[in-house]
Formats: sequence, structure tokens, C-alpha cells
Amino acid sequence: MICMIDLRSDTVTQPTEAMKAAMVAAPLGDDVLGDDPTILLLQQRCAELFGKDAACFVPSGSMANQSAIRAQTSPGDEIICHRDSHVYCYEAGAWAALSGCSIALLDGPRGQFEPEDVAAAIQADDHHFATSRLLVVENTQNRGGGAVWPLRRIEAVTAEARKHGLRCHLDGARIWNASAASGVSLAEYARHFDTVSACFSKGLGCPVGSIICSDADTIHRVHRARKMLGGAMRQSGILAAAALYALDHHRDRLVDDHAHARRIAESLAGIDGVSIDPDAVETNIIYFDVQADAATVVELVESHGIRMLDSGPHTIRAVTSLAVDDSDMDVVCESLPKVLACR
Repeated sequence: MICMIDLRSDTVTQPTEAMKAAMVAAPLGDDVLGDDPTILLLQQRCAELFGKDAACFVPSGSMANQSAIRAQTSPGDEIICHRDSHVYCYEAGAWAALSGCSIALLDGPRGQFEPEDVAAAIQADDHHFATSRLLVVENTQNRGGGAVWPLRRIEAVTAEARKHGLRCHLDGARIWNASAASGVSLAEYARHFDTVSACFSKGLGCPVGSIICSDADTIHRVHRARKMLGGAMRQSGILAAAALYALDHHRDRLVDDHAHARRIAESLAGIDGVSIDPDAVETNIIYFDVQADAATVVELVESHGIRMLDSGPHTIRAVTSLAVDDSDMDVVCESLPKVLACR
């Protein structure tokens, strides 16, 4: 049996033995009743990290984003985001189904946009039109190849939104990666936004969970949205303990994932029929194009023990994480170019 090296996503990570031990040892309560001590500790810790007043733990990144949207919009409002944003592409139309919002889509390279794009999307104050209410920025940007938003651009687009009375949400599913790659603190990123979501189940290697941070009043509404969406859990401190462990032990190693991704990108550069720019690989996500059918190439590569995802007719995605180490990278960087060159 071929031993698989899994590069499909950073969500395939498994909790380490030390993380599982922390989960087993966690003191527990009932989070729905508000007295799970490990949940309370995690929420306090994250609020401090992001420089906000309060936080709410939820099961998933999608629920985090949608709870933040629900807490800050009313039916008939409009959300502004990039057309490659996770909230638009990968959350099953929840912005419409759950919050009754419409959406205005912006363009721009690598999932980013400029303040003039925001200004152009603002609806006129006219009863014929939806009310522009919320700007969403995703950092890092998944479909943008793990691109990190420059802080100045974040400052500019959120300032433009606020000029028109909008609130701002940061989809920070991989904000840990953005901070590790840029050196910008979590609080510095977060201060430009009313709400921030962050995932524990990607680069930090936890089995489940995301956090939403904001002011106390907004988090009160987020708690209501979480309950409405079925995300209020009981002895969920067992999951919060994994996140607390990860904050202490897995954040510093994210730079290893970035180095691994860059190494893979460099190994693919120059292969006939493969198109990739290694300089565009800023964090742990690699996108590359192939002349052949991407699904066929992914199947071929998997037969050699490496799992990736086709994300378009000719586009393949690979993601490094806690699930792979230096020895795995040796195998990938040696065998993957050979397989692709001979396809």
C-alpha cells in the first residue's frame, strides 16, 4: 500500500498526541449555560490577541463568517467582497439564505481590491437599491494562492468603507499564516475591522473550531446567531483545549509550512507543461496550471503517493501543513517533477 502524502488542504491535519492529552485534561462545563472554563479562557485569550473586547467560539469557519454577517446586517442589505472570497464561493449562498443579503462582487488580482473598487460598489442612498452595509476582506486569500494583504491596502479599503458608513469583517481563516509571513500582529490586522474570524482547524492543526472577535455588543448578537444556526455546544471546552494548545505550540511553526510550499513551487518551476510563479507563493498554498486535464493529473500524482486537488480544468492546488514534514518534502520535491514531466 502506498503511503500518502496529503497536500489537499491544511484541514487534513490530525491533532498531535500532546494536543489530545490537553483535550482530555481540560476542565469542562456547559458552554450554552456560559460556564465552560476552557471555552471562557480561549475566548478571553483570543479577544486579547486580536485587541477586541470579546470573542465567541464556534464549530467552523463558515459559521464564524455567517454569524458575523448575521450580527451586522439586516435582510435587504448588501455585502461587498471579492468574487473569489470564501463567503461567496464556498459557504453555500448562506449570506442570502441565512441573512437575506445581496452581494456585490469586486475584481482584482490574487483576491484583493483597491479603495476605488469599494467606492464604485457603494449603492446610492435610494429606496430602489439595497443598502451597502458590510465589507468583507479575506486574509490570507485562499483562491488568491494564499496571498497576504498588504497592511496599507487593508487600511485603505476599510477607510473607504467607513467613509460610507459600512462595517468591516475580516475573514481570517488563515490570519495566523498572514501574521507569520508578514510580521504584522493579529491586533494590528484586527483593529481595522469590526469583526474578525479565525480558524483553528487549518494551519494550527486542531480537529474543530473557529473564533469570532469583536466588541461586546456585537459578540452578544453573534452568540444569538450561533444558537440559531445550531452551533452552541455543551462540553465544548474539550475542543477549546486543542485551540489553546495550538496557540502556544503551533503558531511559531507556520513558517515551516511556508518554506515547504515555496520549496514545492521551486521544484515545479521550469517543468514543461507546468506554469507556476514561485515568487507568488507567500504562505502555505500553491496553485499551478498544467496543460493536461487537471483531474487526470491529480489522479496520476495520487497513484504515486501524493494527494492534491484539482481546482479548475487546468489548475491544481497543494497546501502544506502540520500533516507533512521535511522528509515528506524530500519525497514530493523529488518525485512530483518526475511524474509531471512524464505525464
